[in-house]
Amino acid sequence: MALLSVSPEWPTLPEYFHDWALVDVETSGLRPGRDRVLSLAVVTLDGNGRRTGEFSTLLDPGCDPGPVHVHGLTRARLRGAPTFEEIAPQVGALLSSRVLVAHNAQFDYDFLAHEFARVRSWVPVSRRLCTLALNRLVAPATPNLKLETLAAHYGVRQERAHDAQDDVRVLTGILRGSLNAAERLGLSLPLLACPPRQDFKPYVPKTPCAYRNPGRFQEGGSLVQGMKVAVTGETQTAREELIARSVAAGLNMMTTVSGQTSLLVTNDPSERTAKLRRAIAEGVPLVDERTYLRLLDGVRIGQAKGAARADVPDRPRAAATPTSHPTPLPSTPANGASVTDTPTPQLPAQRITTSVARSAPAEEDLPLTGRRVLVLGGTHEEAGAARARAVELGASAAVNLSASVTDIVVLPGGESDRRMSRVNSLALPVHDAKWLAAPAQVPASARRPLPQGPAAADPRDTAEVLVRGAVIDLPGTGEWTVAATWEQLSTCEVDIVAFVVDAREQVAGDEDFVFYGAPEHPDGTVRLAVGGPTEQAVDVDLGRLPLEVSRVVVAAAIDGDATFSDVGAVEMLATCGVGEAPTARATLDAATTERTMILAELYRRGDGWRLRAVGQGYDHTLADLARQYGVDVAE
Repeated sequence: MALLSVSPEWPTLPEYFHDWALVDVETSGLRPGRDRVLSLAVVTLDGNGRRTGEFSTLLDPGCDPGPVHVHGLTRARLRGAPTFEEIAPQVGALLSSRVLVAHNAQFDYDFLAHEFARVRSWVPVSRRLCTLALNRLVAPATPNLKLETLAAHYGVRQERAHDAQDDVRVLTGILRGSLNAAERLGLSLPLLACPPRQDFKPYVPKTPCAYRNPGRFQEGGSLVQGMKVAVTGETQTAREELIARSVAAGLNMMTTVSGQTSLLVTNDPSERTAKLRRAIAEGVPLVDERTYLRLLDGVRIGQAKGAARADVPDRPRAAATPTSHPTPLPSTPANGASVTDTPTPQLPAQRITTSVARSAPAEEDLPLTGRRVLVLGGTHEEAGAARARAVELGASAAVNLSASVTDIVVLPGGESDRRMSRVNSLALPVHDAKWLAAPAQVPASARRPLPQGPAAADPRDTAEVLVRGAVIDLPGTGEWTVAATWEQLSTCEVDIVAFVVDAREQVAGDEDFVFYGAPEHPDGTVRLAVGGPTEQAVDVDLGRLPLEVSRVVVAAAIDGDATFSDVGAVEMLATCGVGEAPTARATLDAATTERTMILAELYRRGDGWRLRAVGQGYDHTLADLARQYGVDVAE
């Protein structure tokens, strides 16, 4: 394999000095655990970018190779190749004690984790770096962040797309160029901790309960499809068989007990297990196994989840009662929602609209059209007001210093921000708050220059800039990603979650709550993805969502006692496809003392889907927010 030679441009910052293991896999499908690795390539580099090892092979997965038109790996080509079990020791040795690097790293890491789990082992790495996430921070002048586009941008020749061996060679050059660009900007690398885990299990299909919960079992009555049933203690019937029979009858079998549990099955009420204690505290009915088996023979028909779906209104209803002092919406939307005007320090408040991203004047008349503004310093409220004003003037608001930033606004205290040294070295224009009151029209010649050469496609950000409350129609019903990014300097841990809700704004089952403990919906339509310490995303396959799903709510929650004033602004991006240019972006500043915040909603409108930038914060915890959407949360 011909690799790139060592370049004097390889970065020298101490925090960039790592031993690297660059990985690419070609697979039979897109779901780790269900689908298999067909081809694998690994290249190891030292901290100076020198190659220290390499390995590549085809693999016999023992299954259908899937989309041959994409990867070209037919059954005939894979016949006689080794199995993963045969090459696992060699791959493990290359990965051990190194930072795993891949483009869209969670995909490659999860596939490797499941392959190692199949051979009763685990991926021997403790950190990974996603070059896609790194380039989202860098924001190079490219039309998108696909592997082939970044290769052209960083001067790497791509010979065979979707070939693991060639892709990992290309990745080597992209890593070098990305690290060099990040060093110029003074960015911290988005290294993600992923300690070796042994709990990855092969994919097991799970069918969520198709019926709504009708409530509690009544003594002397019948079981009804959709009832939430839990079992505790020893049973005469094998637990697996008991659960299988219950699921086949249309019951929703739970592993925990809450106030929404319909029935608990126990043969020994004196055993006082945790489930039993909770059931007694919640007043959940108890029956023994013999009674339960008799009841299983006469389960009544329940209400299907999609049977009574109503048209979804354009305006969402609040899922929780906000705090008494959230940042109010600054004006009254066109749909008549009741909101109040809020003065902001020294700068006009942002306006809100429910149909367009900016409410006027025409884009060509806005003085900051095409600019990207980073605000440094000030209080949380002052910085938020400055970002809102920049958006009103046609710019987009950044939360981190990147190659796309064109202007810096320095508020009181911003002079001491550690990023100012990089701002000065990059010769970026620096302004005070007065500049936002009446900025001069920026001539076209002063705007971000377009690149020349093979990657000269127009890189200008075409994403719709949404203010809080704005709505756009999404083109198509494919796989969409709603990503959230916050300032790299933040010391708070933020978790992104999703609620898959019906027309009543309630989850149909606990599986409709996607979070760090359950990062994928059982049917694979909604998944949580983590790109780095300050970036998480929710992937939604709109075309595959059941008809009874009216809305997918994306929220953020802070762990511990910190609030969103400690985190600062959260930037939200909506993208259709991995590495594609974003369709919409919003910078959300509304939350201050709050610990949870609704970021965005994807919701049905007629035959299509819409995206709303929400930005509503709440003082309560993630558990409280989940309960508002109908999730059973154990105390």
